[in-house]
Amino acid sequence: MELFLVRHGPAVARNPARWPDDSGRPLSADGVRETRVAAKAFAEEVKAIDRIATSPFRRAVRTAEIWGEAFDPPMRAVEWSELSLGGDPVRILARVARDWKGASRGVLVGHEPELVEVIGLSLTGEAVPIARLSRAGTAALEFPRKVAPAAARLEWLVTRKQWMARFER
Repeated sequence: MELFLVRHGPAVARNPARWPDDSGRPLSADGVRETRVAAKAFAEEVKAIDRIATSPFRRAVRTAEIWGEAFDPPMRAVEWSELSLGGDPVRILARVARDWKGASRGVLVGHEPELVEVIGLSLTGEAVPIARLSRAGTAALEFPRKVAPAAARLEWLVTRKQWMARFER
């Protein structure tokens, strides 16, 4: 299985007066535009996916919607509470293994540090942040046999700016 980890796109600045609950903070206008470009480049690269799951936070849900819209036919994301800020990387990876049996390509949309801890868990068996994901950046993991800790290899890691550069040539 190939597992793609996508950090949510650029969001508006934190403002407790407007969003006392940070889970409601949206993508910025530039963040929406840049996330669309990144998603389009991603879809051209991978061609097809089977599943998308997202954090229930507003900025992640919108990122997942944009990511799903980049495919033909469009894909709908399912919200997973495990992908929220503070989520447990072990539980995230276990849910992928349990719920996505038979899938060949799945996308998880969420936050740092949880996604980079999933990368660490997948590669080393320890939920440690061994990479960095830019906003709307993507990591590709391949699990050749089964989805489990220390069972993956990192195929690539691409920043939002690298995705965007594909369309600025």
